Amino acid sequence: MITLSQTSPDDGQRRTRAGALERVRSAAPPLVDWMPGAVIWAVLMAASAYLQLTLHEWATPTHINLVTSIFAGGGLVAFPMALWAARLLAQRRSPEARFAAMVVCLTVLTVGLTALFYAFDYRAYYSEWHDNAFTMRWVFELIFTTLAACYQFLVMGLRLFFPLGFVALAAAGLWFARHAH
Repeated sequence: MITLSQTSPDDGQRRTRAGALERVRSAAPPLVDWMPGAVIWAVLMAASAYLQLTLHEWATPTHINLVTSIFAGGGLVAFPMALWAARLLAQRRSPEARFAAMVVCLTVLTVGLTALFYAFDYRAYYSEWHDNAFTMRWVFELIFTTLAACYQFLVMGLRLFFPLGFVALAAAGLWFARHAH
């Protein structure tokens, strides 16, 4: 039998670390949840962008397809990450807390990853005028081009999530709140 005097302070830290790792592992969503969810979320985000762009007769079909693809890619990658993060945050919590966790995680990751994908395209366009790779000037150009792209996305691209994106977000939050974990 081990007494308190025989346990080291490291044992408590190891148990805490092991418990945290188990929480992270147990939050990983099963394939049956995230795979179809990612595809559905990508289609909904692409549809939201496409609807707004075509209703407002924006640019050309080629540009509409590019922007729609960026939104689809952002949704496709964001959903599994958001599902994992929401499961991690909402373990053994009320349905309201699960709803809030999913809405926040899905919003932040969808907008953030879609902005990042937009920044990749933006960077690819402007790279023709940038300095040679891995120079100090190139690093500054990369950072400021990416920041400018994210700002431009937030100003001009965020509206493409309205109103279909909000409806889809509420539906995803309700699904997650009711879904048994």
